[in-house]
Amino acid sequence: MAIPILKFWQKYFNDSDEGLGSTYERFIINEVLFKAVFHYRIKSVLETPSFGFTGLSGINSMGLALSGIDVTITDSDKTRLNLIKQTWENFNVKALFDNVNNYNKLPYDNKSFDMSWNFSALWFVPDLHLFLNELSRVTKKIILIIVPNRSGLGYLHQKYTGHDDLKKILNEENIKPKNFIPILESNGWKLMHDALIDCPLWPDIGMSKEELLNLYFSPFIKTIKKNKNPITILDYYSDKDKNIKDKVMKFDYFERYAPEIFKRIWAHHHYYLFLNR
Repeated sequence: MAIPILKFWQKYFNDSDEGLGSTYERFIINEVLFKAVFHYRIKSVLETPSFGFTGLSGINSMGLALSGIDVTITDSDKTRLNLIKQTWENFNVKALFDNVNNYNKLPYDNKSFDMSWNFSALWFVPDLHLFLNELSRVTKKIILIIVPNRSGLGYLHQKYTGHDDLKKILNEENIKPKNFIPILESNGWKLMHDALIDCPLWPDIGMSKEELLNLYFSPFIKTIKKNKNPITILDYYSDKDKNIKDKVMKFDYFERYAPEIFKRIWAHHHYYLFLNR
């Protein structure tokens, strides 16, 4: 797909400004994560793979770590993993970091983690069946899979404008529920809940959301654009700017009130939560 993160992920480690879109996405993911860990009394989490379609790589689980959850992060790229580790250390947040070159064999004992999860990362796994078998083996309570909403207008647009990337780098078959749900069910997992999420006012397209919304919500966007400081959830985690959440969540009207039929074509992601039976 025609998404810059595939080729330019390193730039976010030098400039953590993720913009309005990715920052909104982070807070929505956190809502899902915190609800899951609270409900199922999760104490340890494995995020694998950690590289997906977002801005700064490897920080999706940082909010959980700050809340006291034991977090382990994996990445198949050693350079990226070292940069991820350095980012966590810079913000004094503890986690374990493992370089995993073979997702067909995870380097952990059986039932090592209460919860395993990943965000928009399944299509980087070379063998979906072997990976999910391994994820099932190392996970005790729940597995959370978040994939792009394949019926969303933004996804379809990017798919057909970036078909070369999809064919060469990504395996779209991996993110199809009809493929990953049966594998997990065969490993003893029950799908407890799924929902369309990450449904802000803007479509899921590869451009600055500030520029896009300026066309339709100019009074508010002009207020944001006057602020030259970067927009990053890291400032929220570090208490540098606790107002960031209020700023970006002003755009959650569709998230809260849009009917399911609308979210099918507008939401950016879909999550699936599985319980060990």
